[in-house]
Amino acid sequence: MDIKKVVLAYSGGLDTSILVKWLIETYGCEVVCVVGDVGQEEELDGLEEKAIKTGASKCYIEDLKEEFVSGYVFKAIKANAIYENRYLMGTSLARPIIAQRQVEIALKEKADAVCHGATGKGNDQVRFEMTYMALAPELKIIAPWRIWDLDSRSKLFDYAEKHNIPVPVSKDKPYSMDRNILHISYEGGILEDPFNEPNENMFILTKSPEKAPDKPTYVEIGFEKGTPVSLDGKKLGPVELMKSLNKLAGENGVGRVDIVENRLVGIKSRGVYETPAGTVLHAAHRDLEAICLDRETQHLKDRLAHEYAELVYYGLWFTKKREALDAFIEETQKNVTGTVRVKLYKGSCMAVGRKSPVTLYEPDIATFDASALYDQKDATGFLRIFGLPLRVEALLGKKRK
Repeated sequence: MDIKKVVLAYSGGLDTSILVKWLIETYGCEVVCVVGDVGQEEELDGLEEKAIKTGASKCYIEDLKEEFVSGYVFKAIKANAIYENRYLMGTSLARPIIAQRQVEIALKEKADAVCHGATGKGNDQVRFEMTYMALAPELKIIAPWRIWDLDSRSKLFDYAEKHNIPVPVSKDKPYSMDRNILHISYEGGILEDPFNEPNENMFILTKSPEKAPDKPTYVEIGFEKGTPVSLDGKKLGPVELMKSLNKLAGENGVGRVDIVENRLVGIKSRGVYETPAGTVLHAAHRDLEAICLDRETQHLKDRLAHEYAELVYYGLWFTKKREALDAFIEETQKNVTGTVRVKLYKGSCMAVGRKSPVTLYEPDIATFDASALYDQKDATGFLRIFGLPLRVEALLGKKRK
């Protein structure tokens, strides 16, 4: 493959730290690094200097936080999209926006190719490459894990040591970590045995539930058309809201999940995640929908939430299907406006109050007391019609005996 310039999705982790040097050695090409800032915090410190020292000609650090939260995270919350009912898809949602900016810079730099550090066993290779194909099919794709002989963590460590490349993990602490403003994920190493409980010192965003405050914390989350806009009555921008809620929920031990999930490639994978703000927002949004959506719309939306989650997890963000689902979801959110009060306590997150100016909940109908709006005698005719198929089937069955 004739490559003169390649744009690398760079994180400064074990794989991409090595990739700069490997690309130069393998292709004799110029390497331009792109870092998508989706809320990695201190992980971004020194990345530009490190990339240049390793051999990159440039290193773009792009601030994508606002777009990531408003255009990806909040869309998933509106959709109630949770993969296999447990994974809030922090990594899945971040990859398309990073790959999109990588492609934009590759075209700007007139590069021949794009490159990522995802393994041939995982989901991220799909998420990166589906984005490349959708947005710039003319670019060549380099996926080193599918072609190089550095096919184990120990070989990567050895390569790094040989070329004096600093890496953020070690043979003693080999699990990989992916962080953004929505979550932190931990995989590999000591976590590959699904019976091993994670070490408490691994967690960053959340306190252990045992060490969380002994009194509950209450927070009121305001929504406008399905979008979170305030905490305890204070209007906040998307990034500030996520940061504030991450801190509040994390201090109460909320947002940890330890799961074995089904990767797209057919492998079962154990992942441990911290998603404090996302956990609270999903619970609050779903609760608000319960009083703002009619039954049939809510049930249809519940079925499509599974489709949306799979689509995101499988890397199919830049597709007509996602755009069509978003159009439907946006229509359903027009009246999802109101406030949900959430109780946070030692790892639990429970909606304990909800109100909306456009609620469909009517106390005069819901009450067990007598109501002028609902005559219980009307239920007799309804039940006879609703149960007609059962009665007919039973009567015909008796006749045939």
